[in-house]
Amino acid sequence: MFIKYIKELSVKKILKRSLHNVKPNSLATPVKTIGILIDESYFAEKEQLVRELVNQGVSSDDIKLLVFRDKIKKSDVFTQPTFSSKYMGWNGEFSEIFINDFINTPFDMLISYYDMEKAPLLLITHHSKALFKAGFSSVDKRLHHLIINTNAENYKVFVHELFRYLKILNKI
Repeated sequence: MFIKYIKELSVKKILKRSLHNVKPNSLATPVKTIGILIDESYFAEKEQLVRELVNQGVSSDDIKLLVFRDKIKKSDVFTQPTFSSKYMGWNGEFSEIFINDFINTPFDMLISYYDMEKAPLLLITHHSKALFKAGFSSVDKRLHHLIINTNAENYKVFVHELFRYLKILNKI
């Protein structure tokens, strides 16, 4: 337990150092592909969130999920790619191919659907090749281009506000 805490602090320190070099980029094309990074420890309604996005006009084929859990049992079976902090090394690198593929995929938009700061989630959001990043106001503001002030349980409000601002910004 103590080693896990030290590992988390080490990775957060590396992340904070690299956040000083964040360069703003803008999305010139409309949003078509969406990556969603979800913390399943606090939000288990993944299918409803995806359904809300589909109701807003996004194709379900263009949505890719990556799910974080605090603890994973060997007997658990998942429908989406799922990881925990044990897949992260001390220097902030991930050992699993599916995590690195998610990070390197150039999504039009990344939705960081977590409102508690956890090192693996922050690291994936920071290193993601997504052109536009949206997330919650309770997370470090340097990570996202669009910040929505609500909590994770209100997924309908989040999606409504997200698409409202995307329309204002001419991103859809």
